[in-house]
Amino acid sequence: MPAAPTSGSRLRLTALLAPPLLWLTLAYLGSLAILLLSAFWATDSFTSDVVHTWNTDNFHELLTTPVYRTIALRTLSIAAAVTVIDALLALPMAFCMARVAGRRWRRPLLVAVLTPLWAGYLVKAYAWRVMLGEGGVVGAALDPFGLHGPGYGTTAVVIVLAYLWLPYMILPVYAALERLPERMLEASADLGAGAWRTLRSVVLPAVRPAVLAGSVFTFSLSLGDYLTVQIVGGKTQLLGNVIASQVTLDLPMAAALSAVPVVLIVCYLAAVRRAGALDSL
Repeated sequence: MPAAPTSGSRLRLTALLAPPLLWLTLAYLGSLAILLLSAFWATDSFTSDVVHTWNTDNFHELLTTPVYRTIALRTLSIAAAVTVIDALLALPMAFCMARVAGRRWRRPLLVAVLTPLWAGYLVKAYAWRVMLGEGGVVGAALDPFGLHGPGYGTTAVVIVLAYLWLPYMILPVYAALERLPERMLEASADLGAGAWRTLRSVVLPAVRPAVLAGSVFTFSLSLGDYLTVQIVGGKTQLLGNVIASQVTLDLPMAAALSAVPVVLIVCYLAAVRRAGALDSL
């Protein structure tokens, strides 16, 4: 059995962890507290200066204005759609990498999945803008079938976000499938289960926490994104770009709007935590 930690080792561990924990508390939790506090301030309509007067007008406007509810629901639906699409794409891709491809091909395939992460965010987003635009690759590929490209709008935002965050879904699913014991698949086959029954009864339950872990990234990153919608979204308005446009005009209102994705993410984390998804991160 391992020896119990001594008081000296505990002291060294505390001294080692104290600076990053202090920085996390001040930089992250402190900034969230200031953000929530500023949401209760007001803006002078004449000078646009922030007035440190306590009120709940911003949250009242946020809850009673139909356009804000529409934008929040649209953002939530796009984040959910991106998460579902990435899960559907990641499962077969990760399964092929972990179970179908030979061992000597697994590392190159993993590098291929990670390679898009080495490119800049703006480079990838503007590349998709070119492909989705008039005369782009997407439209040219659909023309022989009598179809047209999605152009710029909500569909384009979903496509680009699904592409950007797909590696964050593939990696945890791949790790879960690689840890899946081969004897479980063999036992399922010995009991007479076919491929689809094995997939449904053995593989999917085993990778469910990993899918939920990946969804934490795809959902939260999509919920807070504001650059993609500006690049390929056309006239689409999401919480991210509305917040960005309000920062210089009405900072307290921008803070109140920022509380919406924070609350949604906290609720989502609380929901997936019960499934053990956070243990797979």
